[in-house]
Amino acid sequence: MAGFDSGPAIPVWLNEDDLGCIICRGLLNSPVTLPCGHSFCSSCLKNLWDAWREKPRWACPTCRECAPQKPPLRKNTMLQDLADKYSRAVRELEAGRSAAPRPAPDPARRPAQLPAAAQRSIPEVGRELAELVEQLVDITRNLQSQRPLSQSEADNELSNLGMAFSHGVDLSLASPKLVTSNTSEGKTRDVLLALEEIQEKLRENFMRKEAVEKQTREELLETPSTSSCPLPDQNHSVPKKTSRFAQRAISPTFDLRSLSCSLEVSEDHRTVTVSHWPQSYPWSHERFKACQVLCSQAFSSGQQYWEVDTQHCSHWAVGVASWEMSRDQILGRTRDSWCVEWTGTSRLSAWHMAKELVLSSDRPGVVGIWLDLEAKKLAFYAVANQEKFLYECEVSASYPLHPAFWLYGLHPGNSLIIK
Repeated sequence: MAGFDSGPAIPVWLNEDDLGCIICRGLLNSPVTLPCGHSFCSSCLKNLWDAWREKPRWACPTCRECAPQKPPLRKNTMLQDLADKYSRAVRELEAGRSAAPRPAPDPARRPAQLPAAAQRSIPEVGRELAELVEQLVDITRNLQSQRPLSQSEADNELSNLGMAFSHGVDLSLASPKLVTSNTSEGKTRDVLLALEEIQEKLRENFMRKEAVEKQTREELLETPSTSSCPLPDQNHSVPKKTSRFAQRAISPTFDLRSLSCSLEVSEDHRTVTVSHWPQSYPWSHERFKACQVLCSQAFSSGQQYWEVDTQHCSHWAVGVASWEMSRDQILGRTRDSWCVEWTGTSRLSAWHMAKELVLSSDRPGVVGIWLDLEAKKLAFYAVANQEKFLYECEVSASYPLHPAFWLYGLHPGNSLIIK
């Protein structure tokens, strides 16, 4: 039997989410596909179904399609092959970056002066670039209304456009459809359409960056409140570390025994980062398989408050868990863990016992966590700019609880910081 024709390789652009498991948020491992078509890691799906005691038990975690009995879970070899190839490609890419030669510094040379655009603020440069694109749009419209461009003139306009955008603009904004016609009139039309598309993308891009810069300035100018405030609930602001609740505020540290081999911690044990390479930590049954870690501090009574900076992590979960939490489970999917989770798809959710409660589409830059074991309450607040209540739930006080963290393992460099 003839096999497939081995023609030229076709590049296929894949995002890590395309080959990810929504249960563990990691790359598919021994994937199985349900009758509805959704795929998951075999162990993740089995553990999730084991945690679902009530009916319907054999439901798809994505679409909730139910089966009357447990469906057979057969390995999807094609998906596994794709996931393996993706992993190899990522490793080769990272290896190429790390092995790239870097020129040795010349002590006789003075440090290069930054371009003038780099010394100005993002909004200022953005406005100038937007004005430049607007001028190019006007020029192109005038040329289109006056006379057709010659071949050399059309090429010259395109060259000027490329020069303009090579000085400080992300070239990914440029349209891949810049020239699709062979005639001068067609080229002029294509250039105009491409310029208008770039103009719109520039407007959106720099409006977003201007908002970020504005928020950063406000945070730097913000003065900490010294007024006293009552215990946090849905009708009151969160206790700040500079208030009289400073005695309740703590700065827990990450426990290296529970640290996943996919994570690294800083010297002060208050920053955890997704590593580019698996770490050779000593084997331990207390170490998480997924990108998770607990803190060393355990609480069985009293009231505690801590804050987590999430601004450098695209997907994360923060909460509490018992030390006995299964090391192959995910935070919020067990009886002894509670968390809020940001999925990176504009969805903030609360999780407990594998049940999700969608909270909002706003991403909190800093999360304040209030644990009141006297009242058996756990509350979450957004505290980066304005204090905002997010979620409150009951927790068990029958076992000590540790601050707990999960990071998306397919984004090396992602980090969470305990403030």
